[in-house]
Amino acid sequence: MTDSAVPTLRSDDPVDRFLTVLSLQGGEARTTEDIFVGQSEPMPGGRVFGGQVLGQAVIAAQRTVPEERLAHSLHGYFLRPGDSMKPITFSVDRINDARSFSARRIQAFQEGEPIFSMIASFQTAGAGLEHATPMPQGIPDPESLSELPPGADQAHPMSKRLLTDRPVEVRHVLPAIYLHPDADARPENAAWVRTRRRLPDDPALHRAALAYISDHTIQESVMRAHGIAWTRPGIKVASLDAALWWHRHARVDEWLLYVQESPSASSGRGLATGRIYTRDGLLVATSAQEIVIRVPDAS
Repeated sequence: MTDSAVPTLRSDDPVDRFLTVLSLQGGEARTTEDIFVGQSEPMPGGRVFGGQVLGQAVIAAQRTVPEERLAHSLHGYFLRPGDSMKPITFSVDRINDARSFSARRIQAFQEGEPIFSMIASFQTAGAGLEHATPMPQGIPDPESLSELPPGADQAHPMSKRLLTDRPVEVRHVLPAIYLHPDADARPENAAWVRTRRRLPDDPALHRAALAYISDHTIQESVMRAHGIAWTRPGIKVASLDAALWWHRHARVDEWLLYVQESPSASSGRGLATGRIYTRDGLLVATSAQEIVIRVPDAS
């Protein structure tokens, strides 16, 4: 597989670009592992978006398991910043295949260096015990919320690309912190999320897209606890690791409520957890992420 075999992102439609990014090339090349190659969405600053790598890694691993086995959990570490202008090679190690479960180790490389490492598990669904934490009450409908506060897309030359040209629409339940910190410092966040238009019906694609979406806004539960906005001078935020558990199927092209909280921050790190619900209150996934957050004038 050569770099030139990776398709070019030419569409002005962010969802088209998103689907192209998830359409990894390869699978016929094997050493002791399955090899795939993908590309990245262009990003201001040139760093690969972590959620993109999560989604691509899920797609790569999914291609090595039976179609009826879907991802139910992942645990990954971001090892180095990725370069959005260079292709990413994914290697998938078929660790184990049992009667109902398959385990895969996925590594992402650029120019021979690992940038991401993940283990994911896949299951053939079956009957079993059922319970779920209920969705919070009193959440406003997404139609009553704005995607952006006034002036947010003009705050910086990169703002439009980051906020309105992305494939995911985000509508904050609490006041957005793009420009200004939340007046009430609280270690929590909530947002409605969905892709900007309908996706194909493939359940595996929707699981990969949910992994992509899980990296949106979750860092803000840490930031809100300390009254920090994205425009804070000198702030640096980066994901260290991520975990995701899919509980039930959901379409990501329909509104999902992403409820988050931060139980702890220390030593320049902040932990955030999240629960993702369908509009009618069904818990479909749980996420966790630890970030490094550096604020120059923080005490």
